[in-house]
Amino acid sequence: MPTVSAGNARVHYLVDGSGPGLVLVHGTAFGAEGTWGHLVEQFTDRHTVIRPNFAGSDETVDDGGELAVEDLAAQVAAAADEAADGRVDLVGFSLGAVVAAAVAALRPDLVRRLVLVAGWTNPGDVYLHNLMTTWRRTGSDPEAFGRLGTLTAFSRTFLNTIGAAEVEKIVAGNLPTPGALRQIELNLRVDIRPLLPKITAPTLVVGCTLDATVPVENARELHAGIAGSTYAEVESGHVVLFEQPAEFVKLVEDFIQS
Repeated sequence: MPTVSAGNARVHYLVDGSGPGLVLVHGTAFGAEGTWGHLVEQFTDRHTVIRPNFAGSDETVDDGGELAVEDLAAQVAAAADEAADGRVDLVGFSLGAVVAAAVAALRPDLVRRLVLVAGWTNPGDVYLHNLMTTWRRTGSDPEAFGRLGTLTAFSRTFLNTIGAAEVEKIVAGNLPTPGALRQIELNLRVDIRPLLPKITAPTLVVGCTLDATVPVENARELHAGIAGSTYAEVESGHVVLFEQPAEFVKLVEDFIQS
């Protein structure tokens, strides 16, 4: 796995395929492979797909201190600068949407098109704040952490469709690592509203109507804060990448190819 330095972090990232750069930014608790691995082949015939792990995930190493969205944005940008030839299309999911928005604001020279999925702008949503606080407090109980994360990440219909055995596998893989808890701490305080007016790349914001982690109203607020952005909604729980993968891939491809 290639690495690149960004500030105090040594950033690990994955590269697949060939063509114009497409950077996929993961969410909280799961790194690049866990978030995007099942979808990579949907893009590699047309893109060089770059999947960075920002601080707190997989093998990326930093000083272990408090995370800042600007630092994570710099880590994503460093991987894109090293692996891509020119400007990139940037897709962020959940916390990755928050980070990707910061990249687009701080590095407008780097981002050609921007897709923000199930993201938010600030910690003012009382529901979101209480959910993240509860999730963080289950960090001493791995099973509770995994069950809460799984329960809110997926819609009831999806969980019943895949069945109890598959749900247990998801629960077991959702662990309260120190990095995951640091990322949840960031979720509780991050506020990108001052950055949104700086985004100049054409932007698609995607909300998930059944989202019990980041309620869809947060995506609508994100859309409203980015001038000229396009908005779409998918009938899905938070992790639309797994619940509605074909619809998600089509949304991304149609937007970045338009």
